[in-house]
Amino acid sequence: MDKAEKHMKKPKNPMTPPLLPSALRTLLLMLVATVGFFSQPARALEVRFEPVAPGVYAHIGDKGGRSVENEGLNANIGLVVTPAGAVLIDSGATFASARKIHDAVKAVTSQPLRWVINTGGQDHRWLGNSYFKGTGAQLIAHTNARTDMQSRGGEQLASLRTLLGPAAEGTTAVLPARWIEGPVERLNLGGTVIELHHAGGGHTPGDLLVWLPQAGVLFSGDVIYVDRMLGVIPVSNTRAWLASLARVESLQPAIIVPGHGSVTTLAVARLQTRDYLLALRAHMKKAVDDGVDVSAAVRSFDGARWMGLLNAAELAPGNASRTYLEVERE
Repeated sequence: MDKAEKHMKKPKNPMTPPLLPSALRTLLLMLVATVGFFSQPARALEVRFEPVAPGVYAHIGDKGGRSVENEGLNANIGLVVTPAGAVLIDSGATFASARKIHDAVKAVTSQPLRWVINTGGQDHRWLGNSYFKGTGAQLIAHTNARTDMQSRGGEQLASLRTLLGPAAEGTTAVLPARWIEGPVERLNLGGTVIELHHAGGGHTPGDLLVWLPQAGVLFSGDVIYVDRMLGVIPVSNTRAWLASLARVESLQPAIIVPGHGSVTTLAVARLQTRDYLLALRAHMKKAVDDGVDVSAAVRSFDGARWMGLLNAAELAPGNASRTYLEVERE
């Protein structure tokens, strides 16, 4: 049975100073705030699942980059609870963060984890498999993720070990045991239908959409980013990415849990992910057709509409240049 989370109001601060002359009171409050700021310990990763729909939960990860504080888990994680067991959507970046994810699952439900679905080949989607393999849960991914995981797993592990040090200990590249093939796989657990859609990938070749038709909820994995700039990386394919977004449109979800960013709607996903990719591809195709070189094409792309997104300044140049090179090869 699901456990209701109790939220309690913080009591008023018993140390609030009595009324003082205005200038002195302001100075005292500034001093207290300054001492508090410098005495704050480094924030540790906290995984917490919040309800999205009946029986459906999401942990909304850090919207910035990978860091020591977030233990490499700067992505969203999903949980579906059914009468026959629970389903985890993505396993986290490390053995340690996966254990925290499992503890957060246990805080929501006493149901055992039956399946762990990896929605793609990014580290925070699957390297937590090293922990979950020992729980008895079945690890599931699309077959198009296999080569990506095998080829990039060692590099991802090395990067996490460099960043996290001891916090990455115990993490190994454990591949899923069950590989989904084809564009759609329909699963059923305890009467809850879970559809896995693969329309060619996008951010990574194995990107999966996890669709819950009864709840109207879609877990998009890295097919959708909101609040922060998406990343076109060397294994990305923007043409396939747009095909995956077209699949999202066909499903018409009421609620989207994106790979990164706040729980959102289809309208926001269009503006912040689809429209950006469409504009990038259109600009780069024209540049290639007109014989404009990559440097000039990157400089002339007008991405002002998306530069307010987090991480945009760091990611936009690479996104533009990789899209140009992709279009050039087509």
